[in-house]
Amino acid sequence: MTDKELFTLEEGKTLIKFARENIEYYLENSKRIIVSDSLKEKFSDKYGVFVTLNVHNFEGNPLRGCIGYIEPNYSLFDVVHRVSVSSATEDPRFPSVTLDEMDNIVIEISILTPPKLIEVNDPLEYLEKIVIGRDGLIAEKGMRRGLLLPQVPVDHNRNWDVKTFLEHTCSKAWLSSDAWRDIKRTKIYSFQAILFEEKVPRGEIVRKYLTKS
Repeated sequence: MTDKELFTLEEGKTLIKFARENIEYYLENSKRIIVSDSLKEKFSDKYGVFVTLNVHNFEGNPLRGCIGYIEPNYSLFDVVHRVSVSSATEDPRFPSVTLDEMDNIVIEISILTPPKLIEVNDPLEYLEKIVIGRDGLIAEKGMRRGLLLPQVPVDHNRNWDVKTFLEHTCSKAWLSSDAWRDIKRTKIYSFQAILFEEKVPRGEIVRKYLTKS
């Protein structure tokens, strides 16, 4: 999502605060907050969105939950309303977050562009067409589908190259790591994201940039 004017920092702050309030209310009351009319009006356009929860100042991979919708099928307010709670309570990799844990969790929101098929005649063309820090990837073969957000290959000092990124995306889809080379049966899609995150729990919220450009 190259147009940086699509969402302002103030809008990002509003979305992060909405996500946190929704999660904490759900953990305390077992139901989501009621969405205000102003939020519905402000964020009515449809987007794919992921909400990521990370443990603050955790050495290694701090991931505590990440759930989202890839396709822009629902209004932005509706997706954040759904997946913020899901990221805290329904990620099958983790037990449900507790209310006390939220004191040490930072929230990140990724607003996605629609995925686009990367068309190649030779799998090595992927290495030129995919840009680390700009593109997220989806690997798809038959009924299997896996997604990695654009921040994954650069966060936490990973420093992946494109080949490594492709391999991990295929593995996320429960495919062999070299499935991306089978261009007849494996499809690779790319997308971009606008990212907002808390720097500390309930603290400063910033737009997150992955590249200098």
